[in-house]
Formats: sequence, C-alpha cells, structure tokens
Amino acid sequence: MSTQPKLSIKDLHVSIDEKEILKGVNLEVNGGEIHAIMGPNGTGKSTLASALMGHPRYDVTGGQVTLDGEDVLEMEVDERARAGLFLAMQYPSEVSGVTNSDFLRSAINAKRGEGNEISLMKFIREMDKKMELLEMDEKFATRYLNEGFSGGEKKRNEILQMMMLKPRIAILDEVDSGLDIDALKVVAKGVNSMRSPEMGVLIITHYQRLLNYIKPDFVHVFMQGRIVKSGGPELAERLEAEGYDWVKEELGIEDETVGQKA
Repeated sequence: MSTQPKLSIKDLHVSIDEKEILKGVNLEVNGGEIHAIMGPNGTGKSTLASALMGHPRYDVTGGQVTLDGEDVLEMEVDERARAGLFLAMQYPSEVSGVTNSDFLRSAINAKRGEGNEISLMKFIREMDKKMELLEMDEKFATRYLNEGFSGGEKKRNEILQMMMLKPRIAILDEVDSGLDIDALKVVAKGVNSMRSPEMGVLIITHYQRLLNYIKPDFVHVFMQGRIVKSGGPELAERLEAEGYDWVKEELGIEDETVGQKA
C-alpha cells in the first residue's frame, strides 16, 4: 500500500428516494492535503460525506469512488473503515453500555486484524496522550460512548477517534457546529496534530472561522449537488465576507437547493 493515500471521486451521482441529490461530484484528495467544502444549506454537502461512507439511505446511481485505486463503492461500511476512510459525524450517535475505551480498542483491533492486536498498555498510553492534547477529562475513557455528552464533548470525542484510528482519509462533517471558540481551538489542534502526507482531510463546513485554525490547501464551493468553484484559502475568506450570491451571479446559478438539509 502506498504511504500517501489518494481518494478519487469522479462524476458521482447520489439519490434519496429517487430524488437526485448529488449531480456529478468530481474531487481528488491526496495525503497531506486539506480540502474544505463550503456551500449554502440544502446543496448536498453532508450527503456526499454519508454516501462516501456507505450509508444505506443513499443510492449511488452513477460515478466512481476509489481509495488508493480500490473501488470504494463495492465495499461494505466496515470495509471502507478498515481501508482507511473515517467520518466525524455532524450528529454522533449515543451507544449505551459501550465505553469509549472499549469502543476504540475494538475499532483499532478490527483495523489491525487478528494476530496484530494493540497491547492494552500501548493503547492506554496512546489514548491518555491524545485525551490530554484534546483537554478531555480522563473519566471520558470509561463513560459510555457519547451518552450524556454535550455537543462540544461529542465533537472532541470524534476527533479523539480520528487520532486513535489514524485514517488515510478523514471526512469531517461540520465538526465546528455548535462549538464555542475554546472548543473550536481544541478540535483544530487535534486535526492539525494529525496533518501529514499519510492522511488527507475533507472538511465540510459553513463557516470561515474553523478555517482560521485549520488552514486548508483547497476550498470548494458546493451548489446544486456538485462543486461549482474551487480555489485557495482566500476563497473561503471572500465567501465569509460576501456570502454566496456573487458565486451564483458569476456562474449563472439559480437560487435553489437540491432538497437536503446540507
């Protein structure tokens, strides 16, 4: 397996209940790169994240997705995770009866494979180190997964999972949603600590403020189920200052969405 990962999305079309949401998405994310997708509500951004991870609600009707040359669309959800795809969800689920530490150790061992399990001491050392960086109380290790967590705690927990699992491609779906400035800085610190040629990052966000702390290499504007404009960090700054109307006017896009929340 190549050290530097590559996620390639070509002409991806996705529908929900026979309504087309994604209408030809093209994107390539390489190791060491951070891509940010921005766009108005209802344009299909979160649909892209869910479809990449294989959510059963989303029907891929056309296009290709490959990770390191392997066909992602032929993989089951767990196979995508083992191949190195990771999704930090906008609304993480609560799982009663399963502690954070048990969940993470099981996930790491599933990825490493039988006979190559992580030792308990190494796991504890790594988890303690990552939790300290994220300013998480040590009690989080023994709490049930996301149960009773605040919004900010859930988002930190998602970043902890990313740091422990060390994915090849990390998809962060609005991890800044609902965070105060201090929590935002901590989440950004966790993401930045993972920045390397061995991981590519795709950030879905509405706001420039996250990108003040996680500097993207590329910014993409998402409208009507596809990427309509790409640029560097300065594109996000202009979107924050001027909104999306200038993009619509420049490209002759009608003011409409594709029917989804994000």
